[in-house]
Amino acid sequence: MTAWAQSLIRISNYEVETLQKRLAEITARRASAEMRIAVLDAEVEVERERARSDAEARMLLDAYVTGWKARRGAAEADVLQIGAEEAGARDALTGAFEELKKFEHVAETTRLNALVAAARKETARFDELGLRRRAG
Repeated sequence: MTAWAQSLIRISNYEVETLQKRLAEITARRASAEMRIAVLDAEVEVERERARSDAEARMLLDAYVTGWKARRGAAEADVLQIGAEEAGARDALTGAFEELKKFEHVAETTRLNALVAAARKETARFDELGLRRRAG
C-alpha cells in the first residue's frame, strides 16, 4: 500500500471516529432531554395526586400545570432540535464511512495491481530464462 493511501485511510478513520464521538454525545443529550420530559410528567402526576387531597394544592394546580406545559413544550422542542442534529450527524457519519471504504478499496486495488504487475514480471523472467536455456 502506498503512503498516500495510508494517509488518506488514517485521515478518514480519524474523521469517522470523531463523528462517532459526536453522534454519541448527541444521543446522550437526546436521552437526557427525553428523561427531562419523563420527570416533568411524573412531577405533574404527583402534583395532581396531591391536589386531590389538599385544597390549597388544588387551587394552585392550574398555575402549576400552566408552568408545566411551558417547561414540557421547551423540553419537547429540545428533543426535536436534538433529533434533527442527530439525523445530520448520522448522515455525516454515513458519508465519512463511505469515503473511508472508497479509500480502502482504492488502496486494495492498488495493492492487487502491484501484485499482478510483479507476477507478470516474474512470468516474463521465467519465459526469458526458458528461452535462453532452449537456445543455449
